[in-house]
Amino acid sequence: MIKKLMLLVLCLLPSILMAQNSASGKVYDFENKRLPISGVYVRNLSNKQSTKTMSGGNFNIAAKIGDLLEFSYVGYHTDTVYLINLSPRAIYLPASSTNLKEVSIRGAKVNSSILSPDPEAKEFKRIETDALRGKGNNDRAGGLKFNLGYGKYKRQQEQVKKLEERDFYETEINNVFTEKYVSDLVKLKGQELKDFMSLYRPSVVLVQTERPFNYAYYTVKAYHTWLKLPPAQRRPPAVPKLKSN
Repeated sequence: MIKKLMLLVLCLLPSILMAQNSASGKVYDFENKRLPISGVYVRNLSNKQSTKTMSGGNFNIAAKIGDLLEFSYVGYHTDTVYLINLSPRAIYLPASSTNLKEVSIRGAKVNSSILSPDPEAKEFKRIETDALRGKGNNDRAGGLKFNLGYGKYKRQQEQVKKLEERDFYETEINNVFTEKYVSDLVKLKGQELKDFMSLYRPSVVLVQTERPFNYAYYTVKAYHTWLKLPPAQRRPPAVPKLKSN
C-alpha cells in the first residue's frame, strides 16, 4: 500500500511542479464576454516563453509570480498582465479601434453659423508699394496681397487647440494613474508609492504618441527600473527653498 502511494506521488509530482510554475486561463472578447478567442499569441516578457490559446481560448505558459504576460491578436488591442499570483484568470481583449462599425445617416442639418462671416476676422486690406507697381501704369496695383489679422487669429486658434488637447491627456493620466491603480500593480504603499508616482508619472507627450497608451505595461516596466535604483535615487529631488527677503 505504501509503495503504491509513493508511486502515485511520484507520478503526480511533475504535474504539481508544473502547476506551481505556470500561468493558465482563458482569453475572451471584451464586448462578447462569452466568446473565447483562439490563436491569441501569449508571451512571457520575463522568461521569453510563448504560446497560443487553444480552440476554447485556453492557455498555459511557464511563469512565476512577478512575471509580465503579453496577449496580442490581429484586430485586438495588445494587453499585458502582471502576475501577483498563479491562479487561473480570464483575459478580455478589446477590439482595435480601427475596426469601424457601419453607420447609417438618415438625415442632416446644416448649421447656418458655419456659412456666416467669422466675427473675429479683421477686414481684408491690400498693401501696395510704388516699387512693386509697373512703370507708367499707376492705375493697376502690382506686388503682393496681404490679409492682415487672419494669421494672428489662426495662430491663436491653434494654440487653444493645443491647450485643449493637453488638458484632455492630463485628465486621462490623472484618472488612470491613481494611487490605487499603481498600488494594485506594484504593491507599493505610503511614501514609497508617492515617490514612485512622482518619478514615473507618464508625460503627456508619451501618452499622446502611443495610442492607446498601455498604462499597466508602462507602470510595471517603470517599477522594475525603480527597483534597480539605489535607495537614495528612489525619491524625487527636493524642491529648493526660496530665500526670504
